[in-house]
Amino acid sequence: MKLEGQKIGVIGIGLMGFPIAKNLQAAGAEVIVCNRSKESIKALVAEGMVDGKNPANVTKLARTIILLLPDTMSVKAVMDGRRGVLKALGSGQLVIDMGTTDVLATRGFASSAIKKNAMYVDAPVSGGVMGAKDGSLSIMVGGTDSAFCVATPILSVLGKHITHIGEVGAGQIAKLANQIIVGLTIQAVAEALTLVKKAGLKPEVVRRAIQGGFADSRVLEVHGKRMIQENFIPGGKSITQLKDLSQAIDLAETLDLQLPATRLELELYKRLVEMGLGELDHSAVVKILE
Repeated sequence: MKLEGQKIGVIGIGLMGFPIAKNLQAAGAEVIVCNRSKESIKALVAEGMVDGKNPANVTKLARTIILLLPDTMSVKAVMDGRRGVLKALGSGQLVIDMGTTDVLATRGFASSAIKKNAMYVDAPVSGGVMGAKDGSLSIMVGGTDSAFCVATPILSVLGKHITHIGEVGAGQIAKLANQIIVGLTIQAVAEALTLVKKAGLKPEVVRRAIQGGFADSRVLEVHGKRMIQENFIPGGKSITQLKDLSQAIDLAETLDLQLPATRLELELYKRLVEMGLGELDHSAVVKILE
């Protein structure tokens, strides 16, 4: 198996972390897991994984530490906390942040790791829970050439499209571009399907009719179906989409760049979250139109 003999820590066992931990184990790795909520930990320990208890202890037990955390503040707490990764990180170890984290903060975490003679890459993903389950994620990587080489065997278990974008932080910038496209395309599909429904047509028939043409997309295929079926079990949460679009706007402002369509989309997701629907799939933005 690809990762036989490797000890890999996974911190953050949520929608993405759970299947990623299972895929690493299936590839032969010894997996050490850590999460604030213990229910998911119990399930994985029952399958032979090790409960790492806290980030520092995970770092003591694993050679590579993967972070799958919801936001920048969570990454900061796990890296810099009293029992954080940096308390135990040492020479030759590798930290892989697979969440969507602020670019400047990412560079700061990497600098702290390098001072410990460790390696750090940002490797945010696209593909949602489905991609995490079947190991087909698209992974955008920022880091040194040497760190990327060390990370590649692990990332190749988790994704099918792995691209080294550039230095640390480059992966996060690419992910923000991804989220802008995803968010705006979801909104376009939501508006189109709402229009045809209000006009008396069957959205599923129209969806099939336009598939294969220039309007076809993975968003139309997956999220369009969710909208039609009103199935908003999250593959990617609306509150996460809001956070990612906020980071994109923040980065744009530092570059003196206006992103008018992204800003409008941000406001729509703010409304959705204010309605108490932030835990639903990001395709639930269609509810704003309804």
